[in-house]
Amino acid sequence: MLCNIKKSLTIISYPQILKIMSHKTNKKIILITGCSSGFGLLFSNELSKSSTVISTMRDLQKISNKNKDIDYLQLDVTNTQSINECIEIVKNKYGKIDVLINNAGYGIGGFFEDLSEEDIRKQFETNFFGLVNVTKAALPLLTKNKGSKIINISSIAGISSSPALSAYTSSKWAVEGLSECLYHEYAPIGLHVSSIAPGPFKTNIYTSNAKLATNFHNKNSRFYESSKRFLINQNKLVKKYLEDPKIVVKLVLKIINMKNPKYRYIVGKNAIFEYILKQVLPFNLFSKIINKLFIG
Repeated sequence: MLCNIKKSLTIISYPQILKIMSHKTNKKIILITGCSSGFGLLFSNELSKSSTVISTMRDLQKISNKNKDIDYLQLDVTNTQSINECIEIVKNKYGKIDVLINNAGYGIGGFFEDLSEEDIRKQFETNFFGLVNVTKAALPLLTKNKGSKIINISSIAGISSSPALSAYTSSKWAVEGLSECLYHEYAPIGLHVSSIAPGPFKTNIYTSNAKLATNFHNKNSRFYESSKRFLINQNKLVKKYLEDPKIVVKLVLKIINMKNPKYRYIVGKNAIFEYILKQVLPFNLFSKIINKLFIG
């Protein structure tokens, strides 16, 4: 008899074990990237109150106080194998994804000439191609039911540019363009795609998640003095205009519960003001104002 039990156990595959262990739930299954801090951490904690949240990040050791209501999985958005392994676990455990929140990202500061090719490629690998590859891998699980949603966390920088942020801005413009195209392509089958373009909020994108161009501090650069002023002015703007990130968390919750969300949401008083200013002013005047704000 023991031999029979042993024999039956050996034919159960790992995916089958996951299915046996997984719990059936009527809650929405929400997968979020970039959850070790910032918006991702806030989204995870808030959404886990009413949904099943799969909180992913590159390094699981970064979460010191784990929430018992959250399922934590390792996911490096720049690594295709990591993405596929994560999605496979989600597939075997939950069988679907109702909401994908592409949140992983960081910002690199520096004038275009001071950015190396590697600086720019790394920026796009995380902010754009990471989003692309996670979305592609998750699509089979997202399209199982009508009404599923993809929410891409973009930036006001993806709509309105500024000096010394060309790599970050262009990566977010790519996210905006992709989001709009996906909205067109998937709306007819009931998969809703939205982008959120926040202005400056109190997250670590301005601190631990901020990086500088390879030649940012190069005294031989024509932009050396401008770069120094950019850092000073950026710090002033951050201290003066940062808003409460809970505003963005509430918006995400609202979008998740909406039947037909819009394709883009500009959020934050500063972001909305900048967007309107860009629409109503001649571009050369708008550019002078932006240059004055960022580099004096």
